[in-house]
Amino acid sequence: MSKSAPAKPKLTLGRKKSPSEQARKSQISYTNTVKPRGKSNRPQHAKPKESGPTQVYVFNKPYMVLTQFTDADNRETLKDYIKVPDIYAAGRLDRDSEGLLLLTNNGRLQAKLTQPGEKTEKTYWVQVEGEPSPEKLSDLRYGIVLKDGPTLPAKVEIMTEPAVWPRVPPIRERQSIPTTWLSITIVEGRNRQVRRMTAHIGHPTLRLIRYRIGPWTLDNIQPGELVESSINMMN
Repeated sequence: MSKSAPAKPKLTLGRKKSPSEQARKSQISYTNTVKPRGKSNRPQHAKPKESGPTQVYVFNKPYMVLTQFTDADNRETLKDYIKVPDIYAAGRLDRDSEGLLLLTNNGRLQAKLTQPGEKTEKTYWVQVEGEPSPEKLSDLRYGIVLKDGPTLPAKVEIMTEPAVWPRVPPIRERQSIPTTWLSITIVEGRNRQVRRMTAHIGHPTLRLIRYRIGPWTLDNIQPGELVESSINMMN
């Protein structure tokens, strides 16, 4: 499989940088690592309380974890990993998707990160079935028409396979059909949008990892790990 001008993935699984090293590199300093498997009695959907200084946490959501704190069917949720009180997800990430989820205690920041008019960039690493042609990638870059209307232009590049954690269970691959990794950046947040975009051009998504939201990234954060960020977009 040939790939032209592959984008170099940034996520590494080596040793974690110290807070000072990480702050110099990506302007994020992690001041608190939260242990998994905490308990919470908070409601499933709620807005953060406007009290105290703004807190922002970066969470690497594992595969098949719901982005809510309760579930009537006893499936895995955020409460199984997060025990920090009074923080809530800024946006959602599908249960079958992985990667970056932001949580905050600031309702205005939550709205800023999720409102379409703010056009906050979100970058996804997407493994698709087959090898998209340059013409199909151009379609995504210019915008395509889905059932709920046309998409805004996206940034789309073929990338080398990122050095990420193995998914459990692994994706189902067919020996006769290769796969391709794409870096896709959008400013919208429609339901399952990236999956619908790749399906529209004939290359279904096999694995989807959200790598970046605005200035926050997954660099050096393991699945199920929650870290506090010093970035405050409300300043």
